Amino acid sequence: MNKAQLVEAIADKLGGRQQAADAVDAVLDALVRAVVAGDRVSVTGFGSFEKVERPARYARNPQTGERVRVKKTSVPRFRAGQGFKDLVSGSKKLPKNDIAVKKAPKGSLSGPSPTIAKAAGKKAAAKKATGAAKKAATARKATTTAAAKKATAKKTAGTAKTAAAAAKKTTAKKTAAKTTAAAAKKTAAKKAPAKKVTATKAPAKKSTARKTTAKKATARKK
Repeated sequence: MNKAQLVEAIADKLGGRQQAADAVDAVLDALVRAVVAGDRVSVTGFGSFEKVERPARYARNPQTGERVRVKKTSVPRFRAGQGFKDLVSGSKKLPKNDIAVKKAPKGSLSGPSPTIAKAAGKKAAAKKATGAAKKAATARKATTTAAAKKATAKKTAGTAKTAAAAAKKTTAKKTAAKTTAAAAKKTAAKKAPAKKVTATKAPAKKSTARKTTAKKATARKK
């Protein structure tokens, strides 16, 4: 049965085809909007419609057999009510002149009982508190991570600065050592010629002494 056939099936009960089409559209629209919003639509004896979160998973392409990743998504789910199940299974007979799915008892559509409402309120509050706690934990974790990154960056900068200073100091020492070595070499070069001259003059003194001895010997002979 498609939508047009469904409209035809209930047209006589609603006073015409147009009224039946409007009623079907209104019911389906309300059902879809409620499920999309995350609400659970339950019809006594028929079943319930709800939104289900499906986590990310891996699946296989039936044509190629390749393993592919399926993203996280939300899907609608329908659960048949017990009355509907009993009619389909045959444990209960389908009524001929009555509605298959009975109407909800009087007062059941006015809202849940105070006990159910209170339990639902507690559940919602607990869920809200859990969400707030998770957000706070995430914020604390982000703050701690940022502080750790900042400290690491500061430590790295200090280490780099110390290394640069040490390298600069080493370079200065090497430059000073080179300058000292050059000065010592220059001084040694200046002193070397003076010693050479002194060594050259020594034979001259020896020749003078020989001449003086010769003169004395000549005077004695005379």
